[in-house]
Amino acid sequence: MSLIAHILRPLDEEPLAHLQSLLHPSIQVSVGPELHSGNKVEILVAGWPKQDHLDACSNLHILIIPFAGVPKETIDLMRTYPQISVHNLHYNAAATAEMAISLLLAAAKFLVPIDRAFRQHDWTPRYEPNPALLLENRSVLVLGYGAIGIRVARACLGLGMRVKALRREFNGSEPDSEVEIHPSNELRQLLPEAEVLIVCLPLTPETDGLIDENTLDLLPEGAILVNVARGSIVNESALFQALRDGRLYAAGLDVWYRYPEDESARSRTAPSQFPFHELENVVMSPHRAGGAKGLEFRRMEKLAELLNAAARGDQIPNRVDISLGY
Repeated sequence: MSLIAHILRPLDEEPLAHLQSLLHPSIQVSVGPELHSGNKVEILVAGWPKQDHLDACSNLHILIIPFAGVPKETIDLMRTYPQISVHNLHYNAAATAEMAISLLLAAAKFLVPIDRAFRQHDWTPRYEPNPALLLENRSVLVLGYGAIGIRVARACLGLGMRVKALRREFNGSEPDSEVEIHPSNELRQLLPEAEVLIVCLPLTPETDGLIDENTLDLLPEGAILVNVARGSIVNESALFQALRDGRLYAAGLDVWYRYPEDESARSRTAPSQFPFHELENVVMSPHRAGGAKGLEFRRMEKLAELLNAAARGDQIPNRVDISLGY
């Protein structure tokens, strides 16, 4: 018996060859943006499938999202196809966690404005009061203790920080005994102690706007915020005002509120209605945390793991709960 999978997104030859070299011989893979009615595809790999794609595949029973998280429009669509299980890939969890720590360090040490001055041969920052914060022994709260949050928490432990994490479900068994795990309903109680807040949550109706003006006001004076999740989890206006007014000491942001609508707009789209770029206490990154050189090959390796599990009849990892949105 063969298993037929189709990847909607075009792939370069080398990643595709790498994927095929890892697959069980019974798996047939096709690639391309078109799916015609009556095909026998059983597994579809697509982040933004359309209803036409799903209806064209009468044998379809598995959808694999080829990245972490699930777009809202895909969640809404898949609610009408309960017979299709949805899974995603955590191939870039390490890269995203590394970016979170990079943003934290850059924000805490004010690396960007000092680098900018020194490129002009200006040594003045060396002789002025140093704005860099020592992170050792500071308290950090990691929002979201999944594949990314666990790595972030471990890295913070390595920096000598006191680490707490929030997760929706806590079963009492955790990989790091030094990390204090708390249920999500304890957010407001934990914020007054969080000198650093790192957002690693999926975007769901529950987390959209979770960090608003009132929430930010609960943080201690001079806290640092890092967001590598989704922009709208943190209220745009409240975040800008807290940074502008100095209630937040600094922030490292990889996710935003406006994105280019097409390729022609990539070089001229402001990421927010507010001028974050004018603030010296913000490190800005254009939503690139999940990327790294050679990472497409790791994506293929993680995809092969899921496809091979399906071919063996094993339970497929990374099942998405459509009712929760992640």
